[in-house]
Amino acid sequence: MIHYGKQSINKDDIEAVTDVLKSDFLTQGPKVIEFEEDLKNYCSSKYAKVVTNATSALHLAYLAVGIKENDLVWTSPNTFVSTANAALYCGAKVDFVDIDSNTYNISIEALSNKLKKAKQRNELPKLVVPVHFAGQSCQMKEIWDLSKEYGFKVIEDASHALGGDYKGDKVGSCQYSHMAVFSFHPVKMITTGEGGAITTNDKKLNDAISLMRTHGITKDNQKFKNQSHGEWYYEQQALGFNYRMTDIQAALGISQLKRLNSFVKKRKEIADFYIENLKNVLLPHQHPDTNSSWHLFVIQTKEREKLYKHLLTKGVQTQIHYIPVTSQPFYSRESMPNCENFYKNCLSLPIYFDLAKEDYKRVTKSFG
Repeated sequence: MIHYGKQSINKDDIEAVTDVLKSDFLTQGPKVIEFEEDLKNYCSSKYAKVVTNATSALHLAYLAVGIKENDLVWTSPNTFVSTANAALYCGAKVDFVDIDSNTYNISIEALSNKLKKAKQRNELPKLVVPVHFAGQSCQMKEIWDLSKEYGFKVIEDASHALGGDYKGDKVGSCQYSHMAVFSFHPVKMITTGEGGAITTNDKKLNDAISLMRTHGITKDNQKFKNQSHGEWYYEQQALGFNYRMTDIQAALGISQLKRLNSFVKKRKEIADFYIENLKNVLLPHQHPDTNSSWHLFVIQTKEREKLYKHLLTKGVQTQIHYIPVTSQPFYSRESMPNCENFYKNCLSLPIYFDLAKEDYKRVTKSFG
């Protein structure tokens, strides 16, 4: 069976994890700090913090920008439910903006129109969360310009997009956002098993995330509100969470990050082959301002269910990304026509680093 996505683990990854298992630190050790340094350097951001997964990263990022009960958070319906769920964890209200039919990312036109109407009703969002679907960045400059006009914060859900570029900068550089969030799930660009990260250029946001990911506790005597009792002293200064990444995971992340560029290069090779060889399906469109990391390769076809079943008989697993969040029973929101039309026809084909050339050739031949 050719899977739709799969991690790539090599000898260096295994040795990196084994070295930590033989060391003095399994959690809260030097590898977490090292991984954060490597991430911020790769993304060209001032700060990076790693956490348990992308959902906890979203939760912390929303809290850091001050999202609280009854605040409005807008995002794309074409995402995994955690993008919206994390806003509910903060007590906020969630609304959605339909997608662009070409990029499958949040529509700038729809966002602009929705903002104009919301201003008239005095119901503007406090936060907008663009989702970089399949590895392609949203049109962040346009969203950033709208944020200046309408006064909302911007957090990039870049769970799919580590290694991608926008206007010549790495996704995660936060040139046009307050923060960016990444996922290190096994099918993502790099993996730490489970894991996530937040990048930012804002020290106050970074400090808030640092505090809240560790129970709201600080051991930094420069930040104590009371007089220290001794070297053992610590203070809980906020209601935080246990969202810490382990040194074991961080060691794997450090090793994986060294191969990220090669991962992206291989995925692009597969995407280019699909684009050249697949016929009678709608292929993914790439905006000229972006270089996708190609986390997913998503086609559209009116024969989606038939093709899904046919490919399984040929030993090719595909997947659907995503069922619109707005159509989930828990949310059941207003119709998002572009997103719903996309969902009816979308199919994610196999794309990952260890997919051999004969395998992705087999995928295209299986269409016949």
